[in-house]
Order: sequence, then structure tokens, then C-alpha cells
Amino acid sequence: MDSTWQLLIDGLIILILIIGMWRFSSPERAASGNALAALGLLLALGVVWFSHTIQERALVVAAILAGAAAGGSVAWRVNMLQIPAMVAFQHGAGSLAACITSFVELTRDRVEWVAVSRISGILGLIVGAAAFSGSIVAGVKLAGLARQTPTVLPQHGRVHAALVASVAVCGGVAWCCAGSALLGVALLLVGLAILWGVVFAMRVGGADMPVLISFLNAATGLAAALCGVTIQNRLLIACGAFVAASGTVLTHAMCVAMNRHVFRVFTGTAAAPNAAPAAVTDVPPPVGTTGVPEKVIVIPGYGMALAHAQFEAAQLARRLQDLGREVRFAIHPIAGRMPGHMHVLLAEAEVDSDLLFDLPEINDQFAQTDLVLIVGACDVVNPAAIHAKGTPISGMPILAAHEARQVIVCNLEKTILLLGDAKATLGDLLARLDGST
Repeated sequence: MDSTWQLLIDGLIILILIIGMWRFSSPERAASGNALAALGLLLALGVVWFSHTIQERALVVAAILAGAAAGGSVAWRVNMLQIPAMVAFQHGAGSLAACITSFVELTRDRVEWVAVSRISGILGLIVGAAAFSGSIVAGVKLAGLARQTPTVLPQHGRVHAALVASVAVCGGVAWCCAGSALLGVALLLVGLAILWGVVFAMRVGGADMPVLISFLNAATGLAAALCGVTIQNRLLIACGAFVAASGTVLTHAMCVAMNRHVFRVFTGTAAAPNAAPAAVTDVPPPVGTTGVPEKVIVIPGYGMALAHAQFEAAQLARRLQDLGREVRFAIHPIAGRMPGHMHVLLAEAEVDSDLLFDLPEINDQFAQTDLVLIVGACDVVNPAAIHAKGTPISGMPILAAHEARQVIVCNLEKTILLLGDAKATLGDLLARLDGST
């Protein structure tokens, strides 16, 4: 194919992919964006198929069909709650593909290497392997197969630093090797990078999981772009770079939304608490002027997703609207454990997107709200995050539900709510027990 036409076709495909991904920013446009992105990838596959010499085409077709069947089967069976884990595993699959491609390119015989291609191959091997294992750790946590809280090894920081140094040294050795020696060093490099990814990701957990997911998304894109440089493919470079850039922006946005610094998230350093909160009265003032709540805010959380209760929440909101009440949904950045997940979950229940408000848009409205309904979102409304130190939620912005006139918390049937500061409340219980004896 003429190089001019090839460049124009590549540019068109890249434009289609960019437009498709841009449409992901809105729940209403996300479906069409997904279709556009799929079209762009299909066109890219066609370009590769017809413009390159491919040996064993039957084997390639069989591999494509097997992968499509496996991916389609998984996608049809997962529910919305399982989406974060599936996304993490998809990141891992993409990173593994980049790692394998870089490994093959590095270790096969080449008459001559361009320096930038060789460096990109080594870096693609490292980033791909580390992002693969890190994504698997994240996926296992999100799937509930391991605890989501951070896991810290003894001397974790030193272990991590030693692995980084080992990967750097091994990468330098790989640059100097060739032939069978390079094969051995490349295998060692893959092993070290996989271990590095595990140690890196296991220390992140809880409220910081969305930051890890978006960071791994960026790492997967970077691995793909580096792989594209190695095999000299414009489409792979552009698409990988786009994913890397968007993932980096999302990581920064999530850190800002969570009042976290990315360095603190990945090093396990506790965040500084915010200023002390305003005093909260033990007894809320009466609801409205007539005793009937006129303004209602629903706060959905991960517990709602676990219970698959989004449809009931949507039905309740519609019923309240039919009664003339003002109803809105307040969405915390980590609701659902993945950026944008709660928006998609509520869109599935056909909640009007105009009723969905992110934390910065609605947090100053709670003081004028008659009733807040918390559905499985206790972690994102806990005022202790504002002033407590050394907890997983310290410094995390919360939805100010405590400022509303009345709050209803959906919880287990046997739950008894004991209001007050935990230290003072337990002290009072102890005094009562001592008095009864």
C-alpha cells in the first residue's frame, strides 16, 4: 500500500478511536463511544491483515477466534459489580500481550537494531510484566478473592527499592547482551518485573483502589506504545500513548478527588487530615416546616452494588419524585471501587443522569437537605475522615451527610446504631457496666 494512503488510513483510525474514547465521558454517549472504539480496532486489525505479510494465517485466525470467544463469554456473564475486577484483568491481558511481543522482538535474530527500538523493547518488557502482575493483584482484590486492605511486607519500602534497582541493573545488562545470553537475561528481567508489580500493587488497597486501577490503565497504555515503537507500528504507538495519557490524567484527577498525593498512595504514607469539622449536633432539627422531607439526597455505595439494589433505589427515587419531592443522587469518587462505576451502575437502573451529582457539585447542599438516604456507603460519609489520623480514610473527602436534618442508613436488620464519639461511647458503656456490678 502506498505510504501516503497508509498514513491517511492510520490517521482516520486513530481519529475514530479518539472520538470513541472521548464519548466515554458521558453515560448517554458511552454506548456509541464503545461502538466507535470497537470499529476503530476492527479497522486496525484489517489494516494489519491486508498490509503486512503474515505467515500461518490460519493459526492467527484461530487465535483471534479463540480470544474473541473467551472474552465474549466472560463479558456476557459478568454483572456490574464484577466490572472493576474484569477491567483490572483486561489491563493485565493487554500488558501481558505487550510484554510477550517485546520479549519475542528482543530475543529473535535481527541483522541490525535501531537503538530506540531496542530501548523501547526492554522498557516494554519491564512495564508490561510489572503492569501485568500489578493488574492481577488489583483484580484479585476487586473480585473479593483477597482482602482489599493494603498488604505491607516487613521492610516493604526497602524490598520495593531493591526490586527497582535489580530491574534497572538487569535492564542494563540486557542492553549489552545478545543471542542465548539475552534470552536468559530477558527471562530474569520478566521475573523481576513481575515480582516488582506484585510488591508495588499489594500495598495499595481500600479507598485508594481507584487510583491504582487508573494508574495501571496508564501503565498498560505505555507498555503498548513502547511495544509499538519496537515493532514500528504507528497505530499501536498512537493508541497506546492515548491510553497512557488519559490514564495519567485520570490518576491525577482521582488523587485530587481523594485528597491524596500519588506518592503517598503508592508508598503507603498516611495522608494529612483536613481541618476539624464543624460541630454536629446529636439531635437533628425537625425535618422541613411540615415534618415531611421535601429535599432528599440518596448516597449509593459499594454496599448497594453488592446487594444489586440499584433498581430499587431508582424505583424509590421515582416514587418520591411522583410525590413532588426533590431527589438527587450524590456520587463519591470511590463509590463502586472504580472511576465512573457508580454512574454506569445507576444508568443501568435507568436513573436520569441529570439527577447524578459528583461530590464537589453537591457537598454544599447537604445543610439544606431534609433527608439523606445512605445505601451501602458508610465509608464515604464518615466524618472521622476529616479529623482522624492514621486510618485508611484519613484525609479523604467525604459526602457531608452529617449536615442534613435527618439521615437514614440502610444496614443489617440486627444493627443497633449507637450515636456519639467511639471513645466517649465505649467509656460510657464501661461506666454503666461497672455501675451495674
